[in-house]
Amino acid sequence: MTRIILALGLGTILSACGTMSTPPTPADLLVHNGTIYSCSENFDTLSAFVVADGAVLAVGTYAELSKAYTVSEELDLQGRACYPGLIDAHAHFRNYARQKLRVDLTGTESWEECLERVTAFSQEVTDGPILGRGWDQNDWAVQEYPDNDRLNELFPDRAVALTRIDGHALIANDHAMEMAGFTTETEISGGELIQKEGRLTGVCIDAGAGELRESLPEESWTALAGAMVEAEQDLFDVGLTGVMDAGLPLETISFIDSIQKAGTLKFPLSIWAQAEDKELDYYLENGVYESEHLTVRGFKVYCDGALGSRGAYLKEPYHDRHDWRGLLITDSTRLAEIVRRVIESDFQVNTHAIGDSGNALVLSVYGQVLEKDNDRRWRIEHAQVVTPSDYESFAAFEVIPSVQPTHATSDMYWAEDRLGAERIAHAYAYSDLLDIHGWMPLGTDFPVEDINPKWTFFAAVFRQDIQGFPEGGFQLENGLSRREALMGMTLWAAKSGFWEDSRGSLEVGKRADFIVPSTDWMVADPNALAESNIDLTYLKGVRVH
Repeated sequence: MTRIILALGLGTILSACGTMSTPPTPADLLVHNGTIYSCSENFDTLSAFVVADGAVLAVGTYAELSKAYTVSEELDLQGRACYPGLIDAHAHFRNYARQKLRVDLTGTESWEECLERVTAFSQEVTDGPILGRGWDQNDWAVQEYPDNDRLNELFPDRAVALTRIDGHALIANDHAMEMAGFTTETEISGGELIQKEGRLTGVCIDAGAGELRESLPEESWTALAGAMVEAEQDLFDVGLTGVMDAGLPLETISFIDSIQKAGTLKFPLSIWAQAEDKELDYYLENGVYESEHLTVRGFKVYCDGALGSRGAYLKEPYHDRHDWRGLLITDSTRLAEIVRRVIESDFQVNTHAIGDSGNALVLSVYGQVLEKDNDRRWRIEHAQVVTPSDYESFAAFEVIPSVQPTHATSDMYWAEDRLGAERIAHAYAYSDLLDIHGWMPLGTDFPVEDINPKWTFFAAVFRQDIQGFPEGGFQLENGLSRREALMGMTLWAAKSGFWEDSRGSLEVGKRADFIVPSTDWMVADPNALAESNIDLTYLKGVRVH
């Protein structure tokens, strides 16, 4: 606004002196006639803004901007809302793309339905192992892990590995188990191979699942590139213009960088390298990586597993398995080694911790190296079950709780069975966690959950599933306001990954990434919000949806 006022004032002075007035400045796009949420720290609403060279050039009224700038195109919002492009602060872009090449088991209602889908897929893709993802035994009438007897009958000579929805468990046939070298005598640190009556059932938990997957060949880089281009458009279509991909190996990061530089992929990604020695050695030697479309500034660590597969590490035994507290994937000794190396760099450490014991362990180890009042922005991912007394450590060491609201509404049907009445009361406590710092990033963890950030907003605010269950919301006292939810997917998401100087809000100098929803989420009732779509998505001022 100041720039416009100064320019007009100078033009008036020059006219009074009898000289030629300042001509309008060329620009690319003028957006106006709607409710434009800047998502700045003050949460201002704008009347209009101008875009030039992929960035927001000026903000002001339509009358001021149309006089001060001559633009190639105008976007009349026709009364609709406009938000900054949405950022998913925790997801798995590579895994989502890869799922397009595998059998999709999402939404299956029984083990038999899984087998039907796998059989149909095997007839279409006749070579190589059969890989799939998406089943959840908690959605079945019999809420128990299956065994692999039927898989062995159907596929005696072809490896099959089917990953649970959360990525922390899988079921494999005997052929795949043999390829991994697994026997009843195999012990897995940080994982479990479930046995029944003295034989392996094919169910592998956490590190066991990881070791089996590593033993099987994956799709070609060429196939993955094509799937990523499809995935990119899916994300644009739902209003996403940035994603933080939570944990990839060096080879995959380098591949993504190469196809971005070649112009094949343009979706902006902030990727956290997996915290293995190879990645730690490479990035700690070479430093933070930045290109037009890619940032690498974090390391991803897994402390524990997931609640649904009983891998989350709890202080007391599971309510529905009294001899079991979960799994430590990375123990305190190894985590301490990692953080002592990373603290000497500019990288973040972003650690998956779901159980209350897992969260307490991570906070304790972080506290060994972090100073108070730091700006390192180290994070705990998920923070689903946190003892309230541990909030103080989040605050003292500036640790960011990073949450995914649809986890609450996906888990609410069975979470109390895992935790019991006392612990469930302080689980998925998003409002309490946000109060620690006054801000908090939101994500989806896709493909664990749906990619659509609309459901993140819906779950955060209403604490209901997409059918509106339960009436009144699940532990609604820990819901977020609409403003908090939108900020969690824009500026606060950007801030959680050091992106806030370039994106996350519609402010002068920042990227012109913005979206136009069919319905304003900030005022829509739940039914209207659930039925809404994204009409337009712009990336750096160019329409991509």
